[in-house]
Amino acid sequence: MLKKGVTLRGLEVFEALATHGSVAQAAEVTGLSQPAVSQQLRNLETALEVALVNHGTRPMGLTPAGRNFLTHTRSVLSELRLAQSELSVMDLTHLTSLSIGIIDDFDNDVTPRLVTALAESLTNCSFRMITAASHDILADLKDQNLHLGVAAGSGEVIDGIIEYPLVRDPFILVTPTSKTPRGKSVEEIIETLPFLRYERRQLISRQIDAHLSRYKQDLGDRFEIGSHMALMACVARGIGWAITTPLGFMRAARFHDDVVAHPLPFGQFHRQISVFASADWADAVPRDVRQSLRQLVGDRMIAPLVQKQPFLKGELRLLDG
Repeated sequence: MLKKGVTLRGLEVFEALATHGSVAQAAEVTGLSQPAVSQQLRNLETALEVALVNHGTRPMGLTPAGRNFLTHTRSVLSELRLAQSELSVMDLTHLTSLSIGIIDDFDNDVTPRLVTALAESLTNCSFRMITAASHDILADLKDQNLHLGVAAGSGEVIDGIIEYPLVRDPFILVTPTSKTPRGKSVEEIIETLPFLRYERRQLISRQIDAHLSRYKQDLGDRFEIGSHMALMACVARGIGWAITTPLGFMRAARFHDDVVAHPLPFGQFHRQISVFASADWADAVPRDVRQSLRQLVGDRMIAPLVQKQPFLKGELRLLDG
């Protein structure tokens, strides 16, 4: 049994304080008044009989006990939010068929959870799901081979397709840990290594090339790699450096010890991941799928990645609309 005073609201307030470092920002995030935030924290610390926050520092820092408790708090809240999102998936029993394409960046954790939740609701439905690159998903939507797609937008308006924004995914630069000595600038590192590019047919490759062209960056084309995981493996082995996105970086978790992420040194830009749907579909279905994805992506991808890579705060984020 939880101690009296340990409440879900108190845990949410503590997480917000730990993330943002101030009562004012925590109040804005949680929708509470600043006195209410302070009271929730006092109640939690009293119940646990330990100080979680160094109250005299600005921004607020956590005590050793607070850092330990934050790990468990985030785990508990993540599981509760996940359970809520899975329970809130719409009733799809009225559908007779559903085909959906999902960008491969979500393969590790988000896609399996979403598909499981959808499949449990599709009791009378023929269900087909594919994992593919964005340009293939968008092409299948145009050809009416898919009802829904989760993909990076190309920036063009597609006739007969409605876009529901999901994630702002900024581009980042990745270098090999073995070739990234402490104190050396990103510019110095990339001057000594070749650029590893995505295969040019891919949408992400075209987006990167367009940005590099705007900044008059000619990086050569010695290496052109069609597989994202192969690209990240090459970076990890010290063959060169690459431009990717946080969602792609997150997917390559096995290489994280051997790869260092950096902000781009030549102009910031991003891609937008959205849910796309045929215009003849009822609006409720894609919006509900998007809502479930927002919870999954926020908890399983964005929150842990921003914690590990603070420079992504405010850049990698969920989108409204």
